[in-house]
This record gives sequence, structure tokens and C-alpha cells, in this order.
Amino acid sequence: MKDGTIKADILLLLTATIWGFAFVAQRIGMDYVGPFTFNAVRFALGSLSLLPLILLLQKRQSNTDQRRFSDDTNKSVLLGGILAGGALFAGASLQQAGLVYTTAGKAGFITGLYVVIVPLLGLFWRQRPRIGTWVGAILAAVGLYFLSITKEFDISFGDLLVLVGAFFWAGHVLLIGWLAPRTDALKLAAAQFAVCSLFSFLTALVIETMSIASIWQAAVPILYGGIGSVGIAYTLQVIAQRDAHPAHSAIILSLEGLFAAIGGWLLLGEVLSPRGIFGCAMMLTGMFFSELSGFFGKQKSKS
Repeated sequence: MKDGTIKADILLLLTATIWGFAFVAQRIGMDYVGPFTFNAVRFALGSLSLLPLILLLQKRQSNTDQRRFSDDTNKSVLLGGILAGGALFAGASLQQAGLVYTTAGKAGFITGLYVVIVPLLGLFWRQRPRIGTWVGAILAAVGLYFLSITKEFDISFGDLLVLVGAFFWAGHVLLIGWLAPRTDALKLAAAQFAVCSLFSFLTALVIETMSIASIWQAAVPILYGGIGSVGIAYTLQVIAQRDAHPAHSAIILSLEGLFAAIGGWLLLGEVLSPRGIFGCAMMLTGMFFSELSGFFGKQKSKS
């Protein structure tokens, strides 16, 4: 395994940890502000937190380098920011709205389904998932049934929103995997955060009541969500995916569900039923089976 791959895996694991505990912050934030207000502020903070670093790195570049790459980079960052920011807005909005009606732990595991969805979406690009991906998808689907669907075959509104959002997270992973090697990683991260914040702010103005007082009450979870989950973690994702395959990235990032459950248990007192725990175990098994079967298949083909 190359040093770059090891570094990427460590960064992705750190990202998953920060994201997992961010579900707790997002759940607490819903006690004070609406989901779109929360996302508008936290993604704005995330974008602004990167500006000093971007300016510092630009100063270190020579004038020749800046002239050679500025035009092409700015165009790719603008286009990439709109595409990735749009996917980010959809996924984050559905996830945040879903957290109003479900627990942090369940939301984390359901969001983690994108590890299976990523290779399945590859069918649209004529990519053929391995048999392990299909087996993993079936196991994950069974797990989702036990975690979120009741014996009366009902699924909560919150779980459904988070599930739909998982498809947008999968699209976001694929977009970042394609964009990251082709443009400036930090500028792309800042651009997508700004786009997501703008979309969230416009939506909040229409359907929510925004106030400085309520935002101030949610200051701590917003700061963690903005600087930690967005400014740091999403940037680590973009940097890491320059050296990691999208599907490989997805399995590590899916561990956020485990950290979300741990955080919900430690900080919010959330407890899963035996049925829910079995569902989580099945989902994790499906996620890992999907990716590990592909990994060992590649190793075997090289021998």
C-alpha cells in the first residue's frame, strides 16, 4: 500500500469520526433553529474558515504559477462548486430535516448506505458492480428494514428523508472523486460550501423564521457543524479523495454511522432496540462486504 493511500485512509477515518459526532450537534441544533437555517450558517462558517488558508497558500505561489493556473482553476472551481454544492445542499437538507424526526444514531447508519449506493450509481456510467456489491446491497437493505421499518411495514418520515438524502451523498462522493484531482482542492471545498450555504439561506428565508437570538442559542452545535464538520472534515475528504478510489473512500466514510451511534448514546442517551441493533449490524456487514469483496477481487487479479 502506498504512503499516499495510507495518508488518505487516515484522513478519511478522521473525517468519519468528526461527521459521526456531528449528527449529535445537528440533532441538538434542531431544538433552536430550523434545518435550513442551521445549514445556511454552518456551511457559511465552513466556507469562511478556509479563506485564510487559501490566501496563505496563494501568497506562497510564484506569480508565474498564479497566472498559469488562475483562469483554468477559477472556471473549474466555479463549475465544480455549483455541481458539488448542489448535491451537498440536497443531501444535507434532507439529512438535517430528517433529524427533526429521527435519532442521530439511526440517521448516521441510514446515511452510511451511500457506501452501497456509490457503486450501484456507477451503472449509469456503464460500470459493472461486482457480485459482492449486490450481496452487500441486499444485506444493507435487510438491515435497513430491521432498523427503520416497523412490523406494520411503516417507515418514519425522518428515516425516509435521510434515506433519500443518502442517494445525494452518494452522488456527492462520486462528484468529489471526479473533481478533486482536476482542480484546487481547497478552493473547491470553499466553493461548494458557499453554494450550499446560499441555497440553504434562500430556502430558509421562504419557509423558516430566522432570528439572531435562536442562532445564538444554537451557537455551540453550529460552530461544531460549521468549523469541525464542514470546514475541517469536508476539506479532509476532498484532499483525501485525490489519492483514494471513490468506492474505497465510501466504505471508510460510512463508519460515520458507527460514530453517530456512539455519540448519540454517550451525549443524548439514545438507545437502539435489539431489532435496531441487529439492523445496524446487518447494514455494516453489507457495507463492508460490498467493498471488501471488490478489494480482494482486485488483489487476486493482480497476482
